Amino acid sequence: MSKEISGAALPQDILGAALPRVEGPQKVSGHARYTADHHFPGMLVAVPVCATIAVGTVRHIDCNAARGMPGVRAIHTHETIGHIARLPEKSRLEMDEKVPPMQDDEVRYYGQFVALVLADTFEQARDGARAVVVEYAAATPDVRMALSPDDEPEVATERGDPERAYEAAAVQVDETYCTPVETHNPMELHATVARWEGDRLTVYETTQAVVNHRGVLAAMLQLPEERVRVVTTYLGGGFGGKLWPWTHSLLAAQAARVAGQPVKLVVTRQMMFRNVGHRTNTQQRIRLAAGADGRLVSLRQDFLYHDSRAGVSEESCGEATGYIYSTPNLRVTGAACRRDLGVNTAMRGPGVVPGMYAVESAMNELADRLGMDPVALRLLNDTARDESKDVPFSSRHLRECLESGAERFGWSRRDPGIGAMREGGTILGWGMASATWPGMRTKAQVALSLHDDGTVRVRSATQDIGTGTYTVLAQMAAHETGVDVARVKVEIGDTDLPPGPTSGGSMATASLVPAVIMAAQHAIRQLLDVAGRLDDGRGLAFEAGRVMPGGLAFAEVLRRAGVERVEGQGISKGSSSDPQARAVSIRSFGAHFVEVAWQPAIARLAVRRVVSVIDGGRIVNARTARNQIEGAVQMGVGMALFEETHYDHRYGAPVNASLADYLMVTHADAPAVDVTFLDYPDAALNAYGARGVGEIGLVGVAPAITAAVHHATGKRIRSLPVKIEDLLD
Repeated sequence: MSKEISGAALPQDILGAALPRVEGPQKVSGHARYTADHHFPGMLVAVPVCATIAVGTVRHIDCNAARGMPGVRAIHTHETIGHIARLPEKSRLEMDEKVPPMQDDEVRYYGQFVALVLADTFEQARDGARAVVVEYAAATPDVRMALSPDDEPEVATERGDPERAYEAAAVQVDETYCTPVETHNPMELHATVARWEGDRLTVYETTQAVVNHRGVLAAMLQLPEERVRVVTTYLGGGFGGKLWPWTHSLLAAQAARVAGQPVKLVVTRQMMFRNVGHRTNTQQRIRLAAGADGRLVSLRQDFLYHDSRAGVSEESCGEATGYIYSTPNLRVTGAACRRDLGVNTAMRGPGVVPGMYAVESAMNELADRLGMDPVALRLLNDTARDESKDVPFSSRHLRECLESGAERFGWSRRDPGIGAMREGGTILGWGMASATWPGMRTKAQVALSLHDDGTVRVRSATQDIGTGTYTVLAQMAAHETGVDVARVKVEIGDTDLPPGPTSGGSMATASLVPAVIMAAQHAIRQLLDVAGRLDDGRGLAFEAGRVMPGGLAFAEVLRRAGVERVEGQGISKGSSSDPQARAVSIRSFGAHFVEVAWQPAIARLAVRRVVSVIDGGRIVNARTARNQIEGAVQMGVGMALFEETHYDHRYGAPVNASLADYLMVTHADAPAVDVTFLDYPDAALNAYGARGVGEIGLVGVAPAITAAVHHATGKRIRSLPVKIEDLLD
């Protein structure tokens, strides 16, 4: 029996189309249910009591006044909450805060949860939490932002003899660049709704990784994984802060188990600054050297970052340094510095964003010292080989990003003189920087089914964090089956589905591609088996949703055969275990060009426009991908000009822990963003050649802005964010 399975592309291929989000109507109509929207009969609301010291121990907790307040049903401390286990040291599961919540009397950071009040309403729980009195034995916290290593820095990558080459070089740059603590502030607060049915736990959660979250809950609550379900139907922004579980989720689940009632716990905006991670501050010394012709001869990067005594989250600032430009001599070292702060975590582009800020800033300074155009300097040092791994790139189009971006921006009109470009009383500054991010694929499973009502259903336990996963999964299923995308139903965000990938590292889409293709092929084989039973089965093929010859729609085939549906399973392996993927360096590249406007008379600085050109492989959805880059660029403006978390050195408390005091980009600050995708498929990663674009839009934006600021004002800013007082004479 001969059976042909084709890609069944539509007349106008759905892949790459600027398709509106398929879940858009649910979101704009208010029908999309986020975690905190879930409510169950008898549900209690939990509000934590937070430590008002950063280091020390809890001496006594007085709950008497709170227990007598209206609506208060229970108050838990470390003595009553019950046992929550640690994750094993070598666990495959991820959690940044390593110390289980409320298991001892030690306080490790300001705001740490030390008690939990449960009541009928949020207001009652909040008032009860305020009435709990905690006595402490406090020590002086160390929350210094200046960094010095606690341990000997580790070498991340090296080649050649960078010290000797640096000393002999014609032109040198030796500068230190600093980035501050940045706090995650997505629109949706972290939240957990925990519900037990007998010995089975269901958790509605704000997570970028439902499968990992299930594993952590099972391990730390000591349950079999099959008795834990995690649901994240919609997420109101993640950006890395919701990658791994936080302690509130464990407390809600444990409190629900003790109470025998559902429990909801929503983290407040102030707690977002203390209890659910932040991007750590970094301090990076860059020593960069080149010959008189501009060719790099040495690059050294020594980076430091703080981490918490309650957990370890590495900020790998040197991840891209070894491959972004060609140089025979290079060394990158890194070290952590312990501080009495909440646990740091991933933020969009972890490691690479602050790391490339320092490297690209140094490249711009080197170009100035050489008297060379910064675009020309980067073109001169472009490479077709990843010199850190000594393998070729699977696909590298940084040169085209630079050249195309320069043309779209009008870079040839740039006058390199400081303050030389003017519009009346406004001084214009132009700057640029390169961008990069690794292309990765992780394990994933997908189930795809063809139904007798003419619909296609694709299911996977991944999640949509606002990036468009619902939509790209629908597009992929439509492409593989030839069915109109409106007939595709997507089910994600539930661990009862086949295990799917984490939504982080810009790898969810790339990971799902092979699994969708395999699942569709498997389902089509079964459909042709069904069709073969109706006929002699010879020469059957599947094209554009129909069985050929004859052109019978698959739904009609299933109905005639009395079969409700056929389902296929697909699996994607991680790229780290793929010999073909390991033989090359899989990376995305880009370039950002920025114009700032400086008005010295009123001391006003603004980013006016940004041109971004991205080499991100094949783009599955042009609209959602552009949304990602546009949003990332605005985050880059915030990183460069506004965002910084300040701490009180006496108590370790974040001082500007509100949206009134923590400055972020508003619509008034947002520049116009022009986005171009080169759209070169990268076959080394998956059959579509798709890589992720979530992170790369942020990489390089801040150094492009500070270069533009220098061009306009003559002020070289090496410590973010740029402050107006830095620019005043």
